[in-house]
Amino acid sequence: MAATTATIFTLPKLYNKPSTTNPKPISFLSSKSTLSSSFSISSFPLKVQHLKSNVQQPIAYTRSRISATISVGDKLPNSTLSYFDSSDELKTLSVSDLTSGKKVVLVAVPGAFTPTCSQKHLPGFVDKSKELKSKGVDTIACISVNDAFVMKAWKENLNISDEVLLLSDGNLELTKAIGCELDLSDKPIGLGVRSRRYAMLVDDGVVKVLNLEEGGAFNVSSAEDILKAL
Repeated sequence: MAATTATIFTLPKLYNKPSTTNPKPISFLSSKSTLSSSFSISSFPLKVQHLKSNVQQPIAYTRSRISATISVGDKLPNSTLSYFDSSDELKTLSVSDLTSGKKVVLVAVPGAFTPTCSQKHLPGFVDKSKELKSKGVDTIACISVNDAFVMKAWKENLNISDEVLLLSDGNLELTKAIGCELDLSDKPIGLGVRSRRYAMLVDDGVVKVLNLEEGGAFNVSSAEDILKAL
């Protein structure tokens, strides 16, 4: 959700001595604070203050060409992912074990706890998990380039039980193998290299549907988009 920004314009004293003519007032015509006047104020210094609300806003991603090494019809590479089970034991899981003989939905997000991922993308698959499984999906797994501890904390924060399996690709093993890296090193928030956002339908290890987003956008990889493809 975008932050609400209010802009306050403070004008310095424009005239130091009385004048026989009165300056015309500046009219603020809209909520965008568009300045209108019969005289120019460009030569006068203008102090601007920005007041922001505490609403968390989505991360701005650099636009880039949509591409990946993996494509529909390809078999997924056998990378290793990790997670904490219900007994808080750290487990590893190969992509082969995850997908062999099963119909699996893989959901990748740029980062745990980030706004769009936490507020829309992952919750959508949690909400639609029963509907997806009623259409033959055996497992829904969410993958992120975060460590297993972060993924465990994120799962607890969103009150997810067994609807979606949260998997760590902390070393980018799978993400690099399928060519879905997203370089966010230019962002001051410190995300580094992450995964592009996507939703993938995999049948017995073979990609049947690949909805890959441009950067971290959220337009074609929702639970509803996968339901339409089933």
